[in-house]
Formats: sequence, structure tokens, C-alpha cells
Amino acid sequence: MNHLIIFAHPNSQGSFGRAVVDRVVKASETLGVKSQLRDLYTLDFDPIISFEELQAVNTGIIPKAVQYEHDLIRQAELITLVYPLWWMGFPAMLKGYLDRVLSHGFAYKTENGESVGLLKGKQMQQFITLGSNVEKYKELGIDQSLDHCLVNGLFNYCGIENVTYELLGDLHLIDDEARRAMLDIVEQKTQEKLTALLNGKAV
Repeated sequence: MNHLIIFAHPNSQGSFGRAVVDRVVKASETLGVKSQLRDLYTLDFDPIISFEELQAVNTGIIPKAVQYEHDLIRQAELITLVYPLWWMGFPAMLKGYLDRVLSHGFAYKTENGESVGLLKGKQMQQFITLGSNVEKYKELGIDQSLDHCLVNGLFNYCGIENVTYELLGDLHLIDDEARRAMLDIVEQKTQEKLTALLNGKAV
């Protein structure tokens, strides 16, 4: 079983996001699941898609760097995304990665005039860090908007169903004990997801 972890934060080693990634990796190791980490800010991966690439992809010509990411996603039963929420969206690095990697013919196809997701049979979880208060976001309905756009909306379109996510907020205000509690939740959620997959069940 393969677990693909995609991490996007410019402070690759010192951010809370990195601590989240470390707990996700630990959960995989505890269960004997092979994990592959793609730390986007440390990879030599160009997140900018060109018009020439868009045209080439539509004829089935895929750059080698993108083919490599395709192979990792194909092999993964679980995909975990870890990223900060910036201006109600992905960091540009992650957005560019998804622009290039979730390409036509790989993540989706057009059939009888409609789009059909191709990444079926995979599970996904997202851990999203933010400086704002999660309860306030819920009161305003922002969490549902994020779900419709960044979480289930995007990845359901590509065929991945039931994407789970956890908002980890107030990071600039909380103390170390609260951070550790969040990390415990991250590890627990990841273990639950992986255990269900190992047992052939969906979460």
C-alpha cells in the first residue's frame, strides 16, 4: 500500500505544517505503510504551466516531470495534502502543481460532452493550517465554501470521493500544548484512514 504526502510551505523545516507532515509520516510508519513525501518548495518542479504545455497535453504529450507525479498518484491509495490557507486558497506553489499535474487525460476526460473523473478508488485527506479562528470560519460558512471549492469540489471532479479535511487554526495564538493536541488529532485521523484502507473499507 502506498501513501502519497504532498506538502506546500516555504518554511519547509520549521513550520507547523512540517510538524503535521512528520506526524502523518509517523502514522504511516506505525502501520507499516510506505509513504512518499513531495515537499513542493524543495523540489525542482516548475509550478507555471505554459500555453505550449496546455496544447501538448491535449495531444497526449506530457512533460517527464509531470509524468513522474502522475505515476506517484496512480500508485497511491491515500493522498494527503498539507498546506496553509492563504487568501482563501492554495499557496501558489500547490496551485501551480495541481494545474500541471491534474491534467486532461489523467485526472479527468471528456465523454459524451461531459467531464468524467479518472482518479477513482483513491482516498484523500487534507490538513489545512490557518492563522484565523476555525469556529469563526464555521459561523460565517467559510468552511463550507472551502469544502465546495478546494476540498471535495475539486477532487470529486477528478473522481476522488469523500475527501476528508481538518482545519488547524489560531496557530499564532495557541500554546505548545494546544499545538500538540492538534498534532495528536492529525496522527489519529491518519491512522484511522490508513487502517480502514488496509481493512478494505472506506472512511
